[in-house]
Amino acid sequence: MSMTDAYGSPASDANPEPSGPRRLACSIRNLTKDYVLKSETVHALRGVSFDVPEGDYAAIMGPSGSGKSTLLNLLGCLDQPSGGSLFLGEDDISTMTDDELAEIRSQRIGFVFQSYNLIQQLTVVENIQVPLYYQGRLGPQERKRVIDLAERVGLGDRLDHRPQQLSGGQQQRVAIARSLVNDPLFVLADESTGNLDSVTTAEILELFDELNEEGRTIILVTHEDDVAERAKRIVRLKDGMLHTDEVVSDEQRNAAKDQQLQAVQELLARQ
Repeated sequence: MSMTDAYGSPASDANPEPSGPRRLACSIRNLTKDYVLKSETVHALRGVSFDVPEGDYAAIMGPSGSGKSTLLNLLGCLDQPSGGSLFLGEDDISTMTDDELAEIRSQRIGFVFQSYNLIQQLTVVENIQVPLYYQGRLGPQERKRVIDLAERVGLGDRLDHRPQQLSGGQQQRVAIARSLVNDPLFVLADESTGNLDSVTTAEILELFDELNEEGRTIILVTHEDDVAERAKRIVRLKDGMLHTDEVVSDEQRNAAKDQQLQAVQELLARQ
């Protein structure tokens, strides 16, 4: 792996940019978050700094208590930092009101959860268009986009199915399509393969690879090394601080893919 600079941005010799630096999907500077529990103050984040350029694919890792979940909540605009700055595009969310944060969540971030978070009474199409529903945007053009996204994730023949009629992998594909419907700044995936077997995990990670190759920015939170090594870089937290921020080589990515393929073959051989 190649190390990054002191601010957590990829080192210039790791992925050279012939036309200058890319625009940033998000920029984190000296981010802190404190919680007061009874009479004790917990310092969940202690001055974390790194950037995620547009088109990046970053995995965030860390042991329990590292600040990983806290950072996830901040990136998802579910909470505000105690100090420092967190820019999503050009906007610093640390200065925003709750209503402004809710608008950012609904329009500029795509969420993919471990438990899918689909509405059981709704069809595939209806689940994908939920973010548009809350914005009052359900015209013919939006419906076409929803169907296009369903087809993009391989569910063109499941448009009228409900979650209970789908496999776990298919449900996660619905969630991924839903995360893209607003053309977000980045997709924030929280343990998105945690409930999936080896075969389905490989399928979902292949889909993430394809989306990233198309230019989508992905921030993946995971505790699995082989999943993280499918990303282009791994940001590791420890004790609320940035521990390492390393670029994943093509060789490592391919090795992780081969390892997952072997797990798939072993699982299929036992079925």
